[in-house]
Amino acid sequence: MPELKETKGYNVIAGMMAAQDKKPFLFQEQTWQCIIDGKSGLVNAPTGCGKTYSVFLGAIIDFINRYPDDYKEIKNSGLQLLWITPLRALAADIGRAMEEVTRILHLKWKVGIRNGDTPGAERTRQKAQMPEILIITPESLHLFIAQKGYAEIFSSLKIIAVDEWHELLGSKRGVQVELAIARIVNCQTSDVRRETLDISRLTSHVSRLSIWGISATIGNLEEAKEVLLSPIPGNGVIVTAEMKKRIEIESIFPDEIEKYPWAGHLGIKLINKVLPIIHQSKTTLIFINTRGMSEIWYQQLLNASPDLAGIIALHHGSVERELREWVEENLHTGKLKAVVCTASLDLGVDFRPVETVIQVGSPKGVARFLQRAGRSGHQPDATSKIYFLPTHSLELIEAAALKSAIKEELIESRVPVLLCYDVLLQWLCTLAISEGFTADEMFEEIKTTYCYREITVDEWQQLLHHLISGGDALQQYDEYKKVELTDGVYRITKRRIAMRHRLHIGTIVSEPMMKVQLLNGGFIGVIEEWFISRLSPGDVFSLAGRKLEYVSSKDMTAYVRRSAARKSIVPSWQGGRMPLSANLGRKLRETLDSVRRETSDVKQETSPSLSQVSRLTSHEKPIELSTLEPLFALQQQLSHLPKANELLIEHIETDEGFHLFVYPFEGRLVHEAMAAILAYRISRITPITFSFAMNDYGFELLSDQPIPLDDANAYELFSPENLFTDIQRSVNSTEMAKRKFRDIATIGGLIFQGMPGERKKARHLQASASLLFNVFNEYDPHNLLLRQSYNEVFAQQMEETRLRDMLTRIQRSKIIVSFPERYTPFCFPIKVDSMREDLSSEKLEDRVRKMQAQLLQ
Repeated sequence: MPELKETKGYNVIAGMMAAQDKKPFLFQEQTWQCIIDGKSGLVNAPTGCGKTYSVFLGAIIDFINRYPDDYKEIKNSGLQLLWITPLRALAADIGRAMEEVTRILHLKWKVGIRNGDTPGAERTRQKAQMPEILIITPESLHLFIAQKGYAEIFSSLKIIAVDEWHELLGSKRGVQVELAIARIVNCQTSDVRRETLDISRLTSHVSRLSIWGISATIGNLEEAKEVLLSPIPGNGVIVTAEMKKRIEIESIFPDEIEKYPWAGHLGIKLINKVLPIIHQSKTTLIFINTRGMSEIWYQQLLNASPDLAGIIALHHGSVERELREWVEENLHTGKLKAVVCTASLDLGVDFRPVETVIQVGSPKGVARFLQRAGRSGHQPDATSKIYFLPTHSLELIEAAALKSAIKEELIESRVPVLLCYDVLLQWLCTLAISEGFTADEMFEEIKTTYCYREITVDEWQQLLHHLISGGDALQQYDEYKKVELTDGVYRITKRRIAMRHRLHIGTIVSEPMMKVQLLNGGFIGVIEEWFISRLSPGDVFSLAGRKLEYVSSKDMTAYVRRSAARKSIVPSWQGGRMPLSANLGRKLRETLDSVRRETSDVKQETSPSLSQVSRLTSHEKPIELSTLEPLFALQQQLSHLPKANELLIEHIETDEGFHLFVYPFEGRLVHEAMAAILAYRISRITPITFSFAMNDYGFELLSDQPIPLDDANAYELFSPENLFTDIQRSVNSTEMAKRKFRDIATIGGLIFQGMPGERKKARHLQASASLLFNVFNEYDPHNLLLRQSYNEVFAQQMEETRLRDMLTRIQRSKIIVSFPERYTPFCFPIKVDSMREDLSSEKLEDRVRKMQAQLLQ
């Protein structure tokens, strides 16, 4: 194998970089060497350190090495580099950077972009003459393979690059990538098989196709590499950038720490502390966890500082595409002073002018916080500056925990998805539309993927039976007989079925979205149908930073007019709340442990003395914990401050009834499941009914009679034994599975969502899904999609594995049962959350203020 620095390609690239006063990093050179050696692997580097160029420039070096004398003259070389990206927003910026390099080098390479926004004329041009580089999303890649002749286009391909692999891994979109890579690999090897039986030539041909993942840091890098490279021989390599990205984290503190905090209200009250940060920075990204809150923040920032008009923008997934692209372009050119955004700007678009990032509220995970911090100082030698703004006082503990986790490099893992039968059914229909497939060859191909390597022959036969006849339960209905078997080849020959399938390729299943359009024709964005269905004509709501009066709806469009109303309804989107990650939960417990060790002798009948508080706020302690000392001291005085190896349970009796508060610090999904299981187990002791409430730190059971949980039975009630059975009995798992089945059935092609602009309503889709679910339950109880729906409920919605790990941890921990005489700082935010559904925001704040005043008397 040639030494990198002795090759023509390296010298050309090194010369280009030297002309720009740059030189390659060691990890980039290592990747380039691997690429010219024909190896595959995973590049791991912090955000903003040049991961893109490690693979892209490697492809160019390899090309120049193959054509050292005339690389500038060669054109129409066919597809050389397939660049798979998870977001459309990344494509334009990546394409712009690639075109700049090819222009400087006088390469006659073309860069093409293919996604849902690509015009039809451009797609036609690409089909006639493929660009050398094609930037594509997973969904568009599947659509590409749904056309005839795709295999020939991939015959010239040298490198597949999967950008932001850490974001795709662990999702059904990642499974789409796995299947597509396996198909491309098999296409290339099939060509050689037809020409020769020479195994050595076959092996060398496979190795000629390099597959590279590009990933920020995740906790399971080795597994991430294994998933991506599963279809090709060999183990591949991991190239890690030994670079420590400097991250500066600064918390924004309220003037006064509430001893009885509650979620959500504090953030907006700190806007006056945010404005100086915005004005002092060149450009600031303000990350909000939900689209609804981003709308509120945008309006409140404009109200507080009208001079920001025109230089502040809003960016989230429901904002109209052209407006989002305008925001991205003006971020790139530095014309915007601030952008309020959601996860829509999480990933690696290269916004160099961004100087500062503000995270509002808990990021819920260490990796997400690092990703967002990396949006500022988006160069290898720059410091990333991020501010943490709490939405209630207790979130300051998370700031301290995040600092500790980042110092320890405690990054979350992404668990690969296994045996997604719905995605596989969709994929098989995609192949049946284009060239068709044979059963034996396709079975061997899909088994090369990580997701389906454990699929059995029986499961495979069930899937084929489902495609041809609708399976055991739907054999009488022609619309489910999509695929025909002719001469051993599975094909879709009916034009109507093929058209419907192409329209719905993808795995992102959201609530049906309605367009929001001004009466004069201007398009504002999209919003979920269920929200619009609750509005009456004349109601005013906010979208894309504008106040809009609802006029009427027709088909899937809501017509509105601009409004000057002072108040408006802020939309809420389904699935807005993310759960706390396991890693951040553990760091929270450990952070409290450090506080607990210092406050262990403070508990007394009266408040701690000034000297005691001073001792607690030693200079070694993170400033966030020092600031929270009055709250910790009150918690310890009224109840207990738990250590990392303790589970705190509080019994509190009020006029409402008997409250049981439990604090596992495991995230709201685990707490929701645990609350149901605990209620079920207690009900076996005595007939009793409960209502639930939960947040990321703990949960509440409320009853009108005393709750029989004490030191004698606590460990038994928190036992991992019979967990699966108790989950099924304690929650309506059938109803949850039925709702999950709607998404699975949609992806798997059992439910047609309607033609563009004529989407079926959510209730109609759910009714269709429920009917199919009931049919399968009765007539085909072993149906694979039915099984998958239950598995996804337990694994994703209830996080069964994490729940089991939590209960195992509790068995090794000390359970502390406390009996406070009134609400404590820890239980107060859970109590407030339980009141939200019954009260408007204004009434809720009034009620909370009265409760706080009474508790502090």
